Amino acid sequence: MSATRLVLARHGETDANVARMLDSLPPGAPLNELGLGQAAALAERLADEPITAVHASRATRARQTAAPVAAAHGLHVDVVEGVQEVYVGDLEGRSDQPARDHFEVVYGAWWRGDPDARLPGGESARDVAERYLPAVATITADARDTVVLVSHGAAIRLAAAALLGDTARTAYVPNTGLVVLRGDPGAATGWTLEHWDPGPPRRGDVTAGGPPGPEGP
Repeated sequence: MSATRLVLARHGETDANVARMLDSLPPGAPLNELGLGQAAALAERLADEPITAVHASRATRARQTAAPVAAAHGLHVDVVEGVQEVYVGDLEGRSDQPARDHFEVVYGAWWRGDPDARLPGGESARDVAERYLPAVATITADARDTVVLVSHGAAIRLAAAALLGDTARTAYVPNTGLVVLRGDPGAATGWTLEHWDPGPPRRGDVTAGGPPGPEGP
């Protein structure tokens, strides 16, 4: 049975985020000072939620973001395989405009209906869904109340689209932004959208009717 609620949280800010670096391979960059503050604020935001489990990807930034959330509920952080950021392959570690443009072209193709478009030496949207969704199924199979999974912007957006079966309902996920899904046996995919944190306006986002802007790993 699906968890009553699945809270997908993006990690806090890193210096790689600030530099717009394509940082997808774990362990990756740690949280910067602002990111640590965002993680503390996220723990306060979720303090009154009936959270029974806190999970995170292998990335340092995800585990650091999850730690105060777990501590507030007397829990430990369970590191989960398969929920890391979209692997950018040959673009890893780059922040130059040609690399960003290449990322945006492939990312835009996914939202225009081509999940098999692939980053050079990296993953396709289908690859991400095929590793991410089984992980979600595992952590929610016997869960109670609310389960938190700290992950990554592009991966969360792609996974949520697959879980909801409706890419038009997705949007940019800001640092420590939340996407909350509720298990619903009556829904075609078994999940319905309860909440999606708004982020700052992004150039060409799907909510504005065009292809989405980059998430940035």
